[in-house]
Amino acid sequence: MILNVSGRTDIVAFYTEWFMKRYHEGFVDVRNPFYPKQISRINFSNVDLILFCTKNPLPIINRLSEIDKKIIFHVTITPYKEDIEPNVISKKEIIRGVKKIADIIGKENVFIRYDPIFLNDKYTVNYHIKAFQKLCTLLDGYTNSIIVSFMDRYKNVERNYKILRPREFKEEDYKQIGLNFKRIADEHHMSVQTCAEEHDLCEYGFIKRDCMTLDLAFKITGKTKFKKGNVRKNCNCIEMVDIGAYNTCRHFCKYCYANYDEGKVDINNKKHNPNSTLLIGEIEDNDIIKERR
Repeated sequence: MILNVSGRTDIVAFYTEWFMKRYHEGFVDVRNPFYPKQISRINFSNVDLILFCTKNPLPIINRLSEIDKKIIFHVTITPYKEDIEPNVISKKEIIRGVKKIADIIGKENVFIRYDPIFLNDKYTVNYHIKAFQKLCTLLDGYTNSIIVSFMDRYKNVERNYKILRPREFKEEDYKQIGLNFKRIADEHHMSVQTCAEEHDLCEYGFIKRDCMTLDLAFKITGKTKFKKGNVRKNCNCIEMVDIGAYNTCRHFCKYCYANYDEGKVDINNKKHNPNSTLLIGEIEDNDIIKERR
């Protein structure tokens, strides 16, 4: 089993204490977001690999030595300011954290996500090219792979449309991003890829590859038992188990898909108990708990 920590919220940034308690106790409970009375119980003894997805890896760096599982990181670093990412820490601090993680688990296990890209009067194509150049320069020698994606029209994006003020991409925009990002990545000995994108930029030298492939899972774990998941359109990543919960991330990024109702974030956070087996709330009498194999 591959554990996704997490695509639904930033557990590393805000809930590391809870995660480490669950890890040391040997299991974690996850409430089904579509059928709330159904709870999956995941025993860490069944976990082959942990994928940490975060915008702030700092809280868990000093705890990594306590984890005896295979680990990879997806760290999202984008060039937006507080108008778009109001609670994301300094990018310099994030980059310092990435370097520490690479020294601990190896740069081949650290993936950087430049994700998502959108354009407006402030965040132009040239702005992104300059930001990508700076990012690759600072991380030269600390990662082999950068994953790029473009902003989708999720509910939260629609709600924050006046803040984001996005304009439509033109073919020339894709071309300039594709050519320049590939050139910059090559200069710093990195691969650059898209995953589940209609504009995959392969014509400009990008790799079209899933974020988590069967080959990558085998390379890290030595096991072949994994199967393809069905996460979203055009996505062929292998199946992972996400232990997060929607509407719980305090970064409040205006393009976020996981906070589709920002008004619930504070409410949910008040229900968080670091000692609970669930990320949010407690087990209730009529909950149905099933162990996930």
